[in-house]
Amino acid sequence: MQSPTLHVALPAMNERHYIENTLDCLRKQRLKGFHTWICVNQPESYWQNPDKQHICHNNAQTLELLRSYPLENLHFLDYSSQGKGWQEGKLGVGMARKTLMDTIMQVAQKDDSIVSMDADTVFGENYLGSVADTFARHPKAHALANPYYHPLVEEEELNRAILRYEIYMRYYALNMYFAGSPYCFTPLGSAMSAPVWAVKKIGGLTPKKSGEDFYFLQKLTKAGRIIRYNSETIYPGTRASDRVFFGTGPAVIKGLEGQWSAYPLFNLHLFEDVKNTIERFPVQFEKTHPTPMDAFLKEHLRCDDIYAPLRANHNKPERFIKACHEKIDGLRILQFLKAKHAEEPMQDERNLKLFLERYYPDNPLPKEIMDIDFSHSSVELLNKIRKFLFECELEIQKNDAEHYR
Repeated sequence: MQSPTLHVALPAMNERHYIENTLDCLRKQRLKGFHTWICVNQPESYWQNPDKQHICHNNAQTLELLRSYPLENLHFLDYSSQGKGWQEGKLGVGMARKTLMDTIMQVAQKDDSIVSMDADTVFGENYLGSVADTFARHPKAHALANPYYHPLVEEEELNRAILRYEIYMRYYALNMYFAGSPYCFTPLGSAMSAPVWAVKKIGGLTPKKSGEDFYFLQKLTKAGRIIRYNSETIYPGTRASDRVFFGTGPAVIKGLEGQWSAYPLFNLHLFEDVKNTIERFPVQFEKTHPTPMDAFLKEHLRCDDIYAPLRANHNKPERFIKACHEKIDGLRILQFLKAKHAEEPMQDERNLKLFLERYYPDNPLPKEIMDIDFSHSSVELLNKIRKFLFECELEIQKNDAEHYR
């Protein structure tokens, strides 16, 4: 019986200076027989915009590279040459990822897997092999949210910005885990994979201007379980970018300007509110009990009692609890955290210290952590914090994967 095939899905816009490193990583993979699909894209209107034409020319150079690049099973979709760009209403990277996945699903077998990637990502020679092994060990898994680690560069302020953003993401994911939410993943388009059958099950990827990776993984989490551990780590590009409206690139741009209000380390007690709400899901099956999120849910869902209709539709406790998680999903929890944090903001550095004191009181971080200042502390200290959180996350992810059935 033939082994399932991996299909790499890689959108590219204005990536000629980066994509060759990613292609080189693909060419060095130990796993053989995989296919690589690249969507070179930009809006058609860029050809008429003097400020955007450099992107069109950069894409033309990428297409030229792809036509001669020595990688087996390389396919590229041209949505950038004159007359072929996205028309109005198309949604950038989200549409590119959807187009890639839809194209792959037309030719792939149901047990094949789609490996989403970005054109500035690097990884080791066993990355694709490790993804294949993960799905072979966990055939019921609906997705893999792969471990990631942004490499540092020569520019200090860029390093400071990417470390601050990565600390935010890891702080958030760890707190979501401790709160008991299944949405405790970090959504990165460069670090997610899914079997073809699972992608078809959720109706494919929904194109968004930004955040398509978040919604994709959220839909897959509602459909089943996702794995968050892999033996191989991927290394996304460390750079400022305005290609999307939110995500790593725009966060770095704002961070370089000192604007971190959109990416706070949320008050620790707000995650306790989420945890207390989730812990009460089982007792809600018998009758409605109050939770710390009630007022927010009532306002945003426009329902006095969200649990009553769930009880009416699900007569088994385990299915009712799953429905509660589907209703109070990752997006709803994030909206709650943002709304409540705005009412009672606390200093990011204080929240980080409270988090470490609560969950990792014996952490090996240097004493300077008590005086941390994201604006002025050394890159070395920020990197130590990032590395520690990465290792904490990885340990949890590995343990969960080992107990996954």
